[in-house]
Amino acid sequence: MPANHFNTHCPDWAEALLNGFSQIFLQRHPLCGLLCLLAILFTAPALLGGALLGGVAGLLTAQRRGYTKADRQAGLFSYNGVLLGLLLSLYFPWSAMLPPLILAAGGLSAIITQQWLKRVRLSQFLPAYTAPFVGLSWILLVFATPSTEAHLIEVSTLNLLAAPFKGIGQVMFLGHPLAGALIAVGLLIADRRAFCWALVASVTGMAWSLLHHDVYGALIGLGGYNAVLAALAFSSQRRQPWLPLLGIALAIGLTPIFAALGLPTLTAPFILACWLLRSATGLWRQRARSLPNPGEST
Repeated sequence: MPANHFNTHCPDWAEALLNGFSQIFLQRHPLCGLLCLLAILFTAPALLGGALLGGVAGLLTAQRRGYTKADRQAGLFSYNGVLLGLLLSLYFPWSAMLPPLILAAGGLSAIITQQWLKRVRLSQFLPAYTAPFVGLSWILLVFATPSTEAHLIEVSTLNLLAAPFKGIGQVMFLGHPLAGALIAVGLLIADRRAFCWALVASVTGMAWSLLHHDVYGALIGLGGYNAVLAALAFSSQRRQPWLPLLGIALAIGLTPIFAALGLPTLTAPFILACWLLRSATGLWRQRARSLPNPGEST
């Protein structure tokens, strides 16, 4: 179903919220967002309430504060809230305090996103990506009980085939292959190139983890999800396919740094990889423009 046909039957608020889910994967497509939502519902229903609360909090905050409607409809004020809702639902037990905390975090993420968007548009500032989510999560996780639970997972053909889909799902803390498969279908509907790059990145991350004897991380998808996001960030560069490849390599290479610093990895390697790559390409373009044209007479 084409996105515009889907939109005609979708209220503005619902479209904005679904776009928020799809923006986690750097897409603007409500049907992709719906499949992301279904991935949570079918594989981790306990997290769905938090995801919806966080997304709605960001959207309502943007609406009440009069942020640009086009940005609201694009889901730009919801996706960080969705991720925060997922994280808080995963790491904190449900209590009377959790919904207000999710609402506050989602609303604050929208305010941070708006300020970031202003700077991007005024001074070519680097994109926020999921930086509001990561920054707020690092603060919130200080108060969470660390989880040391790890299950043995057998190296088998089935687990190896499932791992790339788990890598896609882990972007949203979903370690079930069905979740990754649903999200992958959403990416395929939204953008075939994005779908292909996401799979390439997830497989690459899995292979890298296996090469470094991190079998557990490889088979549950933890080795690939940052690479997936980095590849998606540059997947539209049709004439520069090396950009997604560099993004994948940087995201994978930067991941151990955050563990060494004692920081939760989350999507920080993806953000840093994209910032480094965008900064480097920007400097290269500036340098290319400043060089004299060989065809000019001296």
